Formats: sequence, structure tokens, C-alpha cells
Amino acid sequence: MSDVTRILNAIEQGDARATEELLPLVYEEFRLLAAQKMSMEPPGQTLQATALVHEAYIRLVGEEKQNWKNRRHFFLAASEAMRRILVDNARRKKRLKHGGEHHRSDLDEAAFKQNEDLLVDDLIVLDEALTKLSEEDEVKAKAVTLRYFAGLSVEQTSDILEISPRTVKRYWAYARAWLLCEIE
Repeated sequence: MSDVTRILNAIEQGDARATEELLPLVYEEFRLLAAQKMSMEPPGQTLQATALVHEAYIRLVGEEKQNWKNRRHFFLAASEAMRRILVDNARRKKRLKHGGEHHRSDLDEAAFKQNEDLLVDDLIVLDEALTKLSEEDEVKAKAVTLRYFAGLSVEQTSDILEISPRTVKRYWAYARAWLLCEIE
């Protein structure tokens, strides 16, 4: 049993100290995942990798009693938390009460504005399509969440989902095609 699994079991049993032990063990891995994901986001992003890690961690351990079975289950939940945060952030940007369509921008920023708006819209549409895919095939949807939202490699996704790298590649190819059809 890994240290993370042991600590997750202690958290499940109600050990408050265990929550404090968990973050140092998973922080660097979370930070790398978040940095990978944030590097794919549009320029001018207000959310940074460190903030994404902290928000995801707070959502994971701050919620009511969790039943994480092991490290794999915990990281699946973490990738889903990152997905929710990024999608919520995209939706927040679209709301009119946050400045609407009018805000001050520098000349350099104006060049990226149109592309950024498209990417925010795309993220929201992708989330809706991914929710539909999850209803049809949850494992393929988890593979997309881990690969796209958490930025994991094929091998890392394979380890977490406990399937072969070849199967991850097949699921990834199928899910991308399915999502593209759904979005269009």
C-alpha cells in the first residue's frame, strides 16, 4: 500500500491530521499536471497552475467524506476537479456581470482576444460533449479527462485507468472522433 493510499484511508476514517500529510505527498505531481494543463490554455489566463492545484486540492479534501479507494481513484477525482475548475472559470469569463463584452485591453491583448473567446466557448462545448460521452462510455470519458484536462501522458493515463497504453490510444482516438462529431 502506497503512502498516498494509506493517508487516503486515514482521511476516510476521519483522521484530520492525515489531510495535512496528503498535500506534501501529491503537491509536486499536482503542480506538474496543472502546469502542463495551463500551458495549453490561451494567453492572458488569470488562473495560474499553483491556484489550480490549490483549488483542486481544496475541492478534493474540503468536500464531505470521500471514499477514495487508492491513489488511482484519488487522481481520477483530481483530474475531474481540475476539469470542473477550468470549465467554471470559462463560464465565469462569459458572464456579463464580469465586465460583459466591454473591458480595457492593451494593444497586444487585442490580438489574442478573438482567439481566447473561441477557446473559452470551445471549452464549455467540450465539457458538455464530454458529459454526454461519459453517459455512453465512462472509461473513454475518463481517458479524455485525464489526457486533456489533467495533461497526463498515455502511460500515466494507462496506469491510473489500469488499462494498457495501446487501449488508451484507441480510446483517445475514438473519443476525439466522437467528441468532434458531437461538437460539430
